[in-house]
Amino acid sequence: MEAFQKQYHTPSELVQLLQQRGLEIYNPVKAEDYIRHIGYYRLSAYFYPFLEHPKNEHKFKPGSSFEEVMQLYRFDRKLRLLLFNEIEKIEIAVRQAIVNAVCETNHDPFWITNPETFAKREKYNYMMGLINKEYERSNEDFIKHFKAKYDNDYPPAWELIEILPLGVVTRIYENLRDFKTQKKIAKEFYLNVPVLQSWLTLITLTRNACCHHSRVWNKTNAITTLSMKKMLRNWLNEQPNQQKVYYNLCLIRYFLNVINPANDLKQKLVNLFQQYPSIDLAAMGFTRGWELEPLWKE
Repeated sequence: MEAFQKQYHTPSELVQLLQQRGLEIYNPVKAEDYIRHIGYYRLSAYFYPFLEHPKNEHKFKPGSSFEEVMQLYRFDRKLRLLLFNEIEKIEIAVRQAIVNAVCETNHDPFWITNPETFAKREKYNYMMGLINKEYERSNEDFIKHFKAKYDNDYPPAWELIEILPLGVVTRIYENLRDFKTQKKIAKEFYLNVPVLQSWLTLITLTRNACCHHSRVWNKTNAITTLSMKKMLRNWLNEQPNQQKVYYNLCLIRYFLNVINPANDLKQKLVNLFQQYPSIDLAAMGFTRGWELEPLWKE
């Protein structure tokens, strides 16, 4: 362990530093403006592919330019927005699959806040802490209406689940006491229970990265997911690297194919890649001929 020694540098000083390290900057004033409004620390993640080895010496490859860095930054931003928009569709479908299945089984409108619905009390208590935070700060009109009209502590499941983020919804699913209900929900997506749980966990992490404006194009997944020996829907012939964003996109595509077989995720990706032809798809984990895989041809 050692004390942090680095000092703050102005945008102008940082531009000079980048030039000293070999980065071509054709318009220093404009580069200063980007650094001032985006932040050097955020942009530094996009310098990495342009650095020579060893990377810790912070020397740029000959011919590397600040404009190339900004192109990568813009690409990542558009990819992040695309991911978030598509995950929203999955989030809504998963919410409805869960609330419909449990309501039909339990005949209890308030099952989400009923501890008898869940297998482990400690997980239920933690989940309720998350639910309380969302419920207390919600400004949704239907929540305000419920609070004003009824004296129940919480609204029914089909209302409450609408304000819960995917991470909380996933926790609800994982802790359901009735395994038959879990299987029924998983069957909605042609998966088994463990695989659905693990896939939703990775999609939740991807969603959270998008929400917090984190880098996604070459981010390494911290977890690996489970898989089924025999998939019931079109999947992949070549197993990709689970640590790369292409695998995340494959999971998203799978769910979208179930929810909306006419989805246009593939075309959106192709259009994005055409906008940024310099992007290294292999670095994102894309396999050769990915667009011909059964998952993407469907």
